[in-house]
Amino acid sequence: MTDGYAWETTGEQRAYPADRLGKPSRRRGLPFFIGRDAENTDAPRADAESAGVAATPESLKRKGMPVQDLVELLKNNPYPGRGIVVGKDTVYYFIMGRSVNSRNRIFSVTEDGIRTEAFDPSKMEDPSLIIYHPVRVFDGKTIVTNGDQTDTIRDTLQEGHCYRHGLHQRTFEPDAPNYTPRISGVVKPDGSYNLSILKSFNGDPSCCCRYFFEYDAPVAGYGHFIHTYQGDGNPLPSFEGEPEVITIESPTAQAFADLLWKNLNGDNKVSLFVRYIDLASGETDDVIVNANV
Repeated sequence: MTDGYAWETTGEQRAYPADRLGKPSRRRGLPFFIGRDAENTDAPRADAESAGVAATPESLKRKGMPVQDLVELLKNNPYPGRGIVVGKDTVYYFIMGRSVNSRNRIFSVTEDGIRTEAFDPSKMEDPSLIIYHPVRVFDGKTIVTNGDQTDTIRDTLQEGHCYRHGLHQRTFEPDAPNYTPRISGVVKPDGSYNLSILKSFNGDPSCCCRYFFEYDAPVAGYGHFIHTYQGDGNPLPSFEGEPEVITIESPTAQAFADLLWKNLNGDNKVSLFVRYIDLASGETDDVIVNANV
């Protein structure tokens, strides 16, 4: 909040008078919330439940929401690149690769999450964009990203800011001509979650477009999927639109991992991580699958 205004950023930045703070609003046909404190995403928000209307899978279908089958999305896309799925108690992250350098990786467990490592260190060329911590946990929040912005978000939270504050310091990756988007997610202890994507403007690196998506009352059995690329190509086309609404029906992390790994492109898949979270206890069930073993 600055000079009586709250800043809300979704691809562009606008200011709103202080007397509108705490009220739901609408822009470009999509609802968003003008918060009491733009730096505090844990503040109370206007959502379906607070309005006395609890969202359910049935109500989503009645409203015609485009719920998609994650298996079909993966099966029909040979190269989504890196992808994040989050639900109220689920985190899923995968990496793919076309080059020898990108494929020469594995996920390994760390004290607070996972990191990427070279499977064969002798074949590692440039580690700058492929070696990082995809998953970290801070203050009960699970952070998942496709790059070293994981650390940026964690450091920002440690300083008492929200994840957006940190991501305003970052841009897309400097891998011309692809300018790979930076995708990020934060799952909170109560099951609410955020997603974001930082990408170039139609391949023009002079402009960084930052999009933030916040889900205050997620519906059990559903999640959102965001990935770096629309598909294969040269240059690779960046993800477009809102995160895709998908169903999450597997009873265990292992079952979910088995299902998704089987449907990722066999030539390009490298590693995946699945975490199921018990919201009551905070305990997690984690599964890692690596192509290189």
